[in-house]
Amino acid sequence: MINSYAGLDDTEVAMAAALAGGDVVRDLYGRRLDRIDKGAGDFATAADVAAEKAILGVIAAARPDDALLGEESGRQGASGAVRQWLVDPLCGTLNYAVGSMLVAVNVALGDGAAAVADPFGGEVYCTDGESAWVRREGGEARLSPSSATRLVDVNLDPPFPSAPGFRAVDLLAHPRFVADFRPRVVSTTLALAWVAAGKRAAYVTDGTDLTGSVHFAAGIAVCRAAGCVVTGLDGAPIGPGSRGLVAAADAGTHERLMSVIGDRDQRGITRFRGSCGW
Repeated sequence: MINSYAGLDDTEVAMAAALAGGDVVRDLYGRRLDRIDKGAGDFATAADVAAEKAILGVIAAARPDDALLGEESGRQGASGAVRQWLVDPLCGTLNYAVGSMLVAVNVALGDGAAAVADPFGGEVYCTDGESAWVRREGGEARLSPSSATRLVDVNLDPPFPSAPGFRAVDLLAHPRFVADFRPRVVSTTLALAWVAAGKRAAYVTDGTDLTGSVHFAAGIAVCRAAGCVVTGLDGAPIGPGSRGLVAAADAGTHERLMSVIGDRDQRGITRFRGSCGW
């Protein structure tokens, strides 16, 4: 049998895999789907599982010597492999389950090649680790971050490992945040790709070790390659052990957000950096 993925580079593999998952997500949209309970209010649907199967099938065919980490199926593939693909087949499962089209399909090879597909917007955001672009019907365009919209996407979903030192919801009531930005909550890491594309000025979330997360790795890679400023909640580079994520279109936007995140005194809470010992 001819391997249709032979000869593709890593970015092309990531794109093909994300698009394959996106096709499944789109095809199953609107159907009554079985749910798989994960506890604490989290769940997967049959679409998550089917999309992941399609994605992993593409990667396994194209890169049989690599390891795979899927949100739904866990780690598989070659044991002891140096390279590992991170797969989130449907980011925004709750959105999808209630009929919202705000979802993303994330595929990343470490912090190198990555793709974020928007199944309903008809776009796939890509990076080879050095540059970033979006492919849509009609061709490709280089991603150009911009803070012009002033829209900041804030992830309000649990868990909140940095509380009480940092609570994302408190940003929405901070006077300087209100003066400079307008919040949005789409509850999917598609918002990270939108920062890279200039559709959002920034994205803020809590969390731990997000560079190694199937949910965030692809979006972080796209943002970095597009030239966004990407740090943890303490303003330091993200990596193992870091907390949260601030991805901003430019240095000025990042600086303004960090000043708000660090300023907790107006609410009678200790400053974030001091409270966490960073």
